Amino acid sequence: MKRALAAMLVILMLASVLAGCTTLEKDDKGAIINMYLTNEVYNLDPQISVTDSAMQKVFSLTYEGLTRLDENGKWQKALMKDYTIDKDNEDEFSILITLKTSYWSDGRTVQAADFVYSWKRLLDANAKYEAASLLYDLKNAYEIKMGDASIDDLGVAAVDTYTLQVKFEKKIDLNDFFTNCTSVALVPLREDVVTRYGDDLWAKKGTYIITNGPFIPKTISSNLLRLERSQYYYLIRDKNEELDKYVIPYRLVTDYTAGNAEKQLEAYNAGTLLYIGELPLSQRAELKGKATVSDMMVTQSFMFNLNNELFANPDVRKALSLAIDREKVAEMLTFAKPATGLIPEKAFNTGNGTSFRKEGGALLETAANVEEAKSLLSSSGVRGGSFSIKVRNTEADIAVAEYAAEVWESLGFYVDVEIVKTERNDVDPEVMDDLFEEAYNSGDFDVITVDVTLLSPDPFNTLSQYAVDYSGNGVDLYSENYDLYGHVSGYASEEYNEIIDKAYKAETKAERAELLHSAEKLLLEDLPIIPVAFLQDAYLANSELSGFKTDYYGVRNFNRVLLKDYMSYKSAEDTEK
Repeated sequence: MKRALAAMLVILMLASVLAGCTTLEKDDKGAIINMYLTNEVYNLDPQISVTDSAMQKVFSLTYEGLTRLDENGKWQKALMKDYTIDKDNEDEFSILITLKTSYWSDGRTVQAADFVYSWKRLLDANAKYEAASLLYDLKNAYEIKMGDASIDDLGVAAVDTYTLQVKFEKKIDLNDFFTNCTSVALVPLREDVVTRYGDDLWAKKGTYIITNGPFIPKTISSNLLRLERSQYYYLIRDKNEELDKYVIPYRLVTDYTAGNAEKQLEAYNAGTLLYIGELPLSQRAELKGKATVSDMMVTQSFMFNLNNELFANPDVRKALSLAIDREKVAEMLTFAKPATGLIPEKAFNTGNGTSFRKEGGALLETAANVEEAKSLLSSSGVRGGSFSIKVRNTEADIAVAEYAAEVWESLGFYVDVEIVKTERNDVDPEVMDDLFEEAYNSGDFDVITVDVTLLSPDPFNTLSQYAVDYSGNGVDLYSENYDLYGHVSGYASEEYNEIIDKAYKAETKAERAELLHSAEKLLLEDLPIIPVAFLQDAYLANSELSGFKTDYYGVRNFNRVLLKDYMSYKSAEDTEK
């Protein structure tokens, strides 16, 4: 009976919120939810290479784009109020997008120019952004990234303060374009902020970062992640709207000094924490039935540096892949499935409701074949060698890397697991530099453990990164022939480039999907990267919390989360603040 009454109370509270009533106590700003949101994230630049699934969990709370992806994989309007076909441009396919009235965390309105800057930044020929091909449908985008056209020729412009004009290379399915616009890489950015602090600092310190999402990152450090409700998120301040009209919680606080995931789980079980989004590896099996689990579009993988003489030999890469027991890795991680390809199950084949993975089938064996691996090495004349695996300082990643090292040593190699940590920035000691991210972007690794994170349900961007012309990593303007940088692994295949180019130019979705399946098949024959596990998200939440939403990417939306009797959880210090 008490549970039924409590559930009814929650429903009534939600109804009152939707009706426009405040959830706040008098003169109070709202709930402070102590949680373990995710592992440490040190850089909130949404256009950097997403090599860690924890990044998306924070990006989704701090930024907002034109559209968002719901739990069913359908795009919904976010910052976009409406769009129309631009009939004044008869010679080219063009649309006009009107923005809603929304605000940055410093109170300035989000403007069309912010999208123009963000998208041009992504496509700059001098810049290395693997997400660039998300925008290759835009007029001149490909040529600009190749260094064959000026950035000013890109088919995007601010017609007026709140109207964005987008021109395309050809007539496209706008559902596909707006689905890509759900990617965190395509959110607006503030040119004045980025240029003021520079790429090395602007997204690494709470006092520097200006975001347009529901929460502001007030503190980012190895000790604390403090996200606070943006007082400007869609609110029209001169109308005296309630602070919780669009976002209910006041703060989401993760205290890393409380200890590792096991210590955080102890705090959750004691009621000190109300939510835990990273569960300790040692206790995942027993928590499996209690946690809320959802598939992510993330494939944990080992990437090779093909400039290393050892890995230039394809037989070595194939042998190392054969020796991995993907079923064992998935069992070790608990919240994962054995990878049967690079592209996970939720990625679209020809559109929402179709699965690229199911259509393409299994391209990798999930069980290990150590004997075949040894035979392959023997026939190719390889007699061992030494290399290191660079890995983030997270429990799960380290465990998988140590497992792989043990297996690969059984093949005759000497393998060192190198845990890459952070260090203080030389310019601003309050800022932590993510050395793992730097190692990945510079290619400073033999083997590196990465979370291959799909930035859109469309698999094209993920697969196209391995084609030199589509990698997004720009042009070497200091080389004699203005060479393209290509993929960070050093992978370069004329056959693969040709397949991706044909997929880019394909006239039908069916033809495009067939070519992308061919590309993935070739990639996993050449194996510059070894997919290991399709990751899942798992969390525990206190029964006093309600109103969670999880989108198609598998990340949480906290906007409408209610904490019952939230004032009872506040300390005197919290109340004063």
